[in-house]
Amino acid sequence: MFIFLLPLSLLCAGDRDKKADEPVVFETDVTFREFAWGTSMDDVIKMMGRPVSREEVNGLTSLVWENVEVNGYTTYMLAYFSKSGLQGGTYYFLTRDMDDLVRCYQEQQNEILERYGPTNLQKILLGRFDADSLLDPVTKELRPYESTWDLPGGYIHLKVNARQGDPVTLWFCSPELSRQISGETKPATARR
Repeated sequence: MFIFLLPLSLLCAGDRDKKADEPVVFETDVTFREFAWGTSMDDVIKMMGRPVSREEVNGLTSLVWENVEVNGYTTYMLAYFSKSGLQGGTYYFLTRDMDDLVRCYQEQQNEILERYGPTNLQKILLGRFDADSLLDPVTKELRPYESTWDLPGGYIHLKVNARQGDPVTLWFCSPELSRQISGETKPATARR
């Protein structure tokens, strides 16, 4: 029996080593609530229900929904539309206290890290701290937290500033809206 199990265990160990050597592939296509960029306003409303508010600003229509659940938290959700459809969206997370606020930020960051990989700005502004220092009351009150992902399929910005009383905010932006915000009028093209 031992002679049979030894080769089998070596074979299984070899498979584990192969999986550890495989590169990790992260997503690069950014969506907002699983809606692709350019999705029509009517299609988003059909799936999300009637918004509680609508506003027109700078050529964009923003719609607001209340009590939208995201990763176990209640949020206000905004979706931004141009004439070509969905261009971005924001979640404002509702938290009960400072501990919940910091925990919410960390959980959202971890969720995005698992899906999209390491961030461009994976730090706490004004200094780097380990996870234990994040729980220090003085640190929680004084430091804004911020992470960004600038991907081919869109831009993601996660932030919170406890000192200013800002909620955890998670913003998604299409490449089209990113170009518009940065002042680019034409999409970047490769030169020969």
